[in-house]
Amino acid sequence: MILVMGGAGYIGSHTVKHLLDNGYKVIVADNLIYGHREAVDERAKFVCADLLDKDSLDNLFKNNQIAAVVHFAAFAYVGESVENPEKYYYNNVIGTLNLLHAMLTYGVKKIVFSSTCATYGEPQYTPIDEQHPQNPINPYGRTKLVIEQIFADYEKAYGLKYIALRYFNAAGCSADGKIGESHNPETHLIPLVLKAIKGERKDIKIFGTDYDTPDGTCIRDYIHVEDLALAHRLAIEKLNSYCGYINLGTGIGTSVKEIIIAAEKVSGKKCLIEYVERRAGDPARLFANNTKAKEILGWQPQYTDIKDIIQTAWNWELNKRY
Repeated sequence: MILVMGGAGYIGSHTVKHLLDNGYKVIVADNLIYGHREAVDERAKFVCADLLDKDSLDNLFKNNQIAAVVHFAAFAYVGESVENPEKYYYNNVIGTLNLLHAMLTYGVKKIVFSSTCATYGEPQYTPIDEQHPQNPINPYGRTKLVIEQIFADYEKAYGLKYIALRYFNAAGCSADGKIGESHNPETHLIPLVLKAIKGERKDIKIFGTDYDTPDGTCIRDYIHVEDLALAHRLAIEKLNSYCGYINLGTGIGTSVKEIIIAAEKVSGKKCLIEYVERRAGDPARLFANNTKAKEILGWQPQYTDIKDIIQTAWNWELNKRY
């Protein structure tokens, strides 16, 4: 049985569905602070548990035959992490240490970890490969880097088998429309653009138009959430033969303006835009070298056209279930 910590969240719920569709037995643990109970596939067992509650973790492992863990449970708002770093270090780092303690206590030594390209910080070159220096510029990214380093130490000391997957920009929703992206507050560009198109917000703000990119707006690597889910299954299946960290991205950069144009084409509606000053710390270009994911995991992203990614997000926005 696979334990998915944070399996009621955006990427977690899609991974749960993918694992179930591919024959795995899954138990979902989530404290539902940011997750949605409605997002958890009914085929999975659900337990309300918290990384900071050692008793709930102990009961989770004591009462279930867990073979491996997929760890999504974390706070993930960059701005909030700057304003309240204690919240992030306590939940993300201490919570992960609690999880690892429970795993080792019950002899579970396999984990796939939801990491982030935020561990790299300001890019020194693009596309970014796994050898790029890690110098995160916010507490959120630093918590993820600390956890990666903890895993490396636990591998040497306790034989922990781990793969840390460093995501670029997760996007899109399930192709069947059953689960999707629902954050409060929402900070991701694609759902914000679609909400502006729907009239749920006045406009979309473009932060800076004078970057060194073809259209002057920032370029990012948008990876479909179902491609992320696939990568997590492949990582679980690779834990016996590989230990380390792997980038997950399409390797394709898409600008803010290109996202808006694609969203307008998908929806058939215009998006109101407000041009404002740059935000501090926004690099001009940020996209992945995904060679390692292809070679180690045998992973190949299925969604490489941004319009296809946005179409799944638009379908969800029109028929949201939670």
